[in-house]
Parts: sequence; structure tokens; C-alpha cells
Amino acid sequence: MIRVFEGTPRTPIFLPLKEVSMMKKILWFCMFLCVTTLVAQETVLHGHIYSVQNNKPMPNVHILNLNKVRGTTTNDKGDFSIRVSANDTLYISFLGYKSTKIRITNDMIKYQGLKIGMTELAYTLQEVVVTPYKLTGYLDIDAKNAPINDNTRYSISGLDIGYESRASASAVGRVLSAVMNPADLLSRSFSAKGKEMRKLREMRKDNELSDALSTRYDRETLLELLQVDRSELEDIIRSCNYSNDFIMTANDLQVLEAISQCYEEYRVLHKKK
Repeated sequence: MIRVFEGTPRTPIFLPLKEVSMMKKILWFCMFLCVTTLVAQETVLHGHIYSVQNNKPMPNVHILNLNKVRGTTTNDKGDFSIRVSANDTLYISFLGYKSTKIRITNDMIKYQGLKIGMTELAYTLQEVVVTPYKLTGYLDIDAKNAPINDNTRYSISGLDIGYESRASASAVGRVLSAVMNPADLLSRSFSAKGKEMRKLREMRKDNELSDALSTRYDRETLLELLQVDRSELEDIIRSCNYSNDFIMTANDLQVLEAISQCYEEYRVLHKKK
């Protein structure tokens, strides 16, 4: 027994040792909880990105917090600010430079002014064979020989769903198959990527990140976020019945919107099945 005085020394209260031990455990737990909360607390990280080749600042570099799905870009001086927590991972990319991932540590947050050097990639332009449409210089003749994009966006009555595909019987069959049997067509693409697909939804809410993606066509950010390779990403787009022309010409934001909408449609149809 431990004697605890309350008020005056003449009014002692005796507590069993078990209760004292329990109180100590509760106290330690509360202290641990407070420390954990402080560690996980978000803060603004300030950094600077420059080119390793010439040490010059790099504007318009894309920085994405993969954990919180938040993004930003560097200003004209190569500086950026982004909200992070310890152990978050930043994905940094710029066209023509090697992309990099950085794990945020407590020291990076404590000692602000993170500097990141990016290395330029060396590309060798291989032989390119261009098959042009033979132009005569006469508008009436050349207009007849110009290619026509015959991709069609189909709508299904009663469903807020649309699919882009070639205007052919086989294309229509694929559209109907996607609606009637969504699990068979899309489960392989979406069932194992639920967490990643939900991140796409968060990306759409970030205006700054959306603006950055609208100027990109390399798919690197999407590949990193979805944890897939380029061929898998194209398979996902084709599973949603988007055409090869869309895959070749759409920017990253358009691809993001296409996959997000397709995933939401898939979820609705899969629940109704």
C-alpha cells in the first residue's frame, strides 16, 4: 500500500500498488500519444531545386507528395513549398531530367532549406521514318486525302457512362461487353489497385497538381502513383475502351480524368452485378 495525502497530512488516502502501476502505464501511454502526434504533425517544407550540370535553378519542376497526394511546382527561382510529415515520400520530375524520390526525415523538417540537384538525361535521337500524306498543294484534293479521326464516344441509355472507340461493330460489342460484364473486363485492372485509384480521386481535387499534369505527356507521375509500368497503364486505358489515338495524344490530366471516371463507373457496375 502507498499512502497518498489529500488536502492535509491528517487525511491520508491509501492506494493499492496495482492501481499505482496502472496509473503509471496510463501516464506513459498519454506521453507516447502526445509525442506521436507531434511527430506526425504536418508542416510546410521549403526547398530548392537546381540542375547538376550548371547549378542553375530549375523552374516548373513537379513535386508530388505520394503519401498525401498533394503537388506543387517550383517558381522561377527554383524554390518550392509543400506540406509534409516525417516519412512522407516526395516524387520529383521534370521533362528531360532523371526523376527522383526523396523520403522526408525529421532533420529535413527541422533544418529547412532542402536542396535537390537533378541530373539531365542524355537522349540519342534514332532514325525516324515519317510516312506523310502526299500533298499536292491543292486544298480540294488534299482535303479528301487527309485522315479523319473516326473515334466515337458511345453512351448507354439509363447509365451515365460513355466510351470512346472505333466506329465499328466490334467496338460496339466491346462497349456492351464492358457494361454487361464489367468484372470480367476490368477486374484485372482495378481490383488490385483500389488504394491507388482512390489517390487519383485526391489528385483531381488539387488544382495546382491538375494544372501541372495538363502540360505533361510523359505519364511518369501517373506511373509512379499507380505503381504500374507503361504497358499496364495503357492496358487500363484500353480496358475502359479508349482508343490508341487517345493514348497517344492525351495529356496526363486527361488520362487521369479518363481512368478516374472509368474506375467510378466500374465500381457502380460492379456493385449492381
